[in-house]
Amino acid sequence: MSGRPWLAGAIATAGLAHAGPAFTSRSALLRRAFAVRERLDDPATLALTFDDGPHPRGTPAMLDALAREGALATFFLVGEQVERRPALVREIAAAGHAVGMHCHRHRNLLALTAARTWADMRAAEDTIGSALGAAPALYRPPYGIFNGAALAFAHHRRWSPVLWSRDPKDFEEGATVDAIVEGSTGGARGGEIALLHDSDAYASEGCWERTAAAVPRILEVAATTGVRVARLEP
Repeated sequence: MSGRPWLAGAIATAGLAHAGPAFTSRSALLRRAFAVRERLDDPATLALTFDDGPHPRGTPAMLDALAREGALATFFLVGEQVERRPALVREIAAAGHAVGMHCHRHRNLLALTAARTWADMRAAEDTIGSALGAAPALYRPPYGIFNGAALAFAHHRRWSPVLWSRDPKDFEEGATVDAIVEGSTGGARGGEIALLHDSDAYASEGCWERTAAAVPRILEVAATTGVRVARLEP
């Protein structure tokens, strides 16, 4: 390798192109460079987003909580879960919520090659699109970790890549309803995107129950502070 500096440079460049976007969640400069959103332009708006569904109990619980207050949210779906319950995808959309793509199988993209990343995203696009009747226009990767191939695919498809500005870690075993409410709304600066979960398929068992209990209180806090809860738009 020492006799071929060009090869070492090429390998380093390829590695950076693959893994560099993983730091997007920590770098405003990278978010701007890759056109990744973590906040909303409207400071009087809060977006509630739910990852990892659809779930046979968790998703209906979130839909019921949102419907009681007439609030709209965004659901980032997993293809392999959509295959099990496509009717729930149509129920989400029929209620007026936005549907985004999360993945087909829930894996850290840094562990996947470009080819495997593209195969997963195509499978998710086909599965979710078939259930929804339209291709998704929003994209969030598992764990919020992009690789270069995922961002290239998303922009090629004209999807809007989205992260979040509030993470109450509702997926953790020790999460409480109070902590989820506080983590979603406490000290909010406006224009926030909150990361929540309507499924325990890749998280602590029953985590969605605490989130479902927190959602009405989150909506109440938003209402009392004059913040509008809205779904994400591409």
